[in-house]
Amino acid sequence: MTPHHRFAHVLSWFEANMPVAESELNFTNPFQCLVAVMLSAQCTDKRVNMVTPALFAAYPTPETLAEATSDEVFEYIKSVSYPRSKAEHLVQMAQRLVSAFHGFVPDNIDDLQTLQGVGRKTANVVCAVIWNQPTMAVDTHIFRVSERLGLTTGSKNPLQTERQLVKYIPADIIPKAHHWLLLHGRYICQARKPKCEQCGLREYCRFFSKK
Repeated sequence: MTPHHRFAHVLSWFEANMPVAESELNFTNPFQCLVAVMLSAQCTDKRVNMVTPALFAAYPTPETLAEATSDEVFEYIKSVSYPRSKAEHLVQMAQRLVSAFHGFVPDNIDDLQTLQGVGRKTANVVCAVIWNQPTMAVDTHIFRVSERLGLTTGSKNPLQTERQLVKYIPADIIPKAHHWLLLHGRYICQARKPKCEQCGLREYCRFFSKK
């Protein structure tokens, strides 16, 4: 099966079986989205959603968060992974948003990556989710699912996976495709014990064909 055919089959299946695919993080504006995505690094969306209501109530804007101390922010997020470093990054990120971007979340990857605690993956998520741009954020789920399905071959890092995926996925559906692959990895194609018996992509899956 050629890459074009494999991508076409997989994307068609997702479109038919997962027409609605979106972030499971709770937020109401670009600033909250950025904060939630930063908190979600190596942490579950469920846990993040448990801490953000109180955090957003205390710091509803970049200006209010920029005036906080990392110790104050830590008290709101101490149940997430790496809370000390994330608290520091959140305050520093908000300070730069205020000083460099007038409190507005940038709409491009380069500017986003100048914010403390924001790497390429986080920047890609924000651009895709908030600005609906054709950016593919590759986390552990997407890295694993793409390789297993055969959408990527021999990728050694997230950037290689990202480049292979955006080469074949139409730009207008890349934001949705990000969530298709992520959710499939989170609930079906799990790392230790993939639920192949529940997967509708078995006939297109390189991993399943070798079992």
